[in-house]
Amino acid sequence: MPGFAARQIADWLYRKEIKSIDEMTNLSKKMRELLSEYYEMGLTEPLQTSVSSDGTRKYLYRVLNGKFIETAFIPDRDRATICVSSQAGCKMGCVFCMTGRQGFQGNLSSNEILNQFRSLPEYRQITNMVYMGMGEPLDNLNEVLLSLEILTADWGYGWSPSRITVSTVGILDRLNVFLERSRCHLAVSLHSPFDEERRKLMPIQKTNTLEEVISIIRKFDFNKQRRISFEYILFSGINDTPRHVKELARILNGIRCRINIIRFHPLPGSEFSSPGEKDTVAFRDALTSKGIITTIRASRGIDINAACGLLSTMEQNKT
Repeated sequence: MPGFAARQIADWLYRKEIKSIDEMTNLSKKMRELLSEYYEMGLTEPLQTSVSSDGTRKYLYRVLNGKFIETAFIPDRDRATICVSSQAGCKMGCVFCMTGRQGFQGNLSSNEILNQFRSLPEYRQITNMVYMGMGEPLDNLNEVLLSLEILTADWGYGWSPSRITVSTVGILDRLNVFLERSRCHLAVSLHSPFDEERRKLMPIQKTNTLEEVISIIRKFDFNKQRRISFEYILFSGINDTPRHVKELARILNGIRCRINIIRFHPLPGSEFSSPGEKDTVAFRDALTSKGIITTIRASRGIDINAACGLLSTMEQNKT
């Protein structure tokens, strides 16, 4: 095919919302037949939809020859965020995470990542995307970076990187690569500022410490165009004391960042619980008084198994 055909194909794929190669009408019939012989569109509809009373929707997809992932669509006033998965299951083993209980089942391709975005019924409403669904994005770095390139390239969907946030537990060598090759926002799963405590919650701390993660972050420029945030699930009686506030302020001193406090969503058989509203607000205010911008993330989809991995786990157990 002539070189210009690449731009034509990309235009059809990412701008014109076609569903078949035959619809690429500015390509010759011979070209379309050749493409159809070797390629398919890769669009797959969700298998199941759960709708919350607050408007949140969770979609279930089949991937990797019989595995399942989930995607959340979260409308909020003038914003509509999609939360995508990057893996089926996860190998990080965080003790508070339902996806981690599934174990690692496989990396998603860039197609399977982008299909969650493109095949959503609310596709045209989406304003923001977060890689905070099932799996650890940096453990599938090549496919995640490829999906981000397609999302942000002028020949792709043309999104601004400022509309996209990638979350990670902190894999040191891959964190460096992500920060160098992408301009998207970064969210780090923190959950405790203390080494031993974080190690019990997140096994990654044994080999990729929070101290090392923060050291890497300090080398990069985060500003209004590119934000760094720290995710902090608040566990009652574990990581919600004045001692934790003091240490968080110490280790994050000098970093332009925010902390997002997340309420723990109950899991079957879990020993963890979330503090009450009064204690959660007090923890936020204590961090704010230390000069750290701190927000409490609104819990969404509680009535449709809000915790990431619950929906896919239930479906997996049926098979």
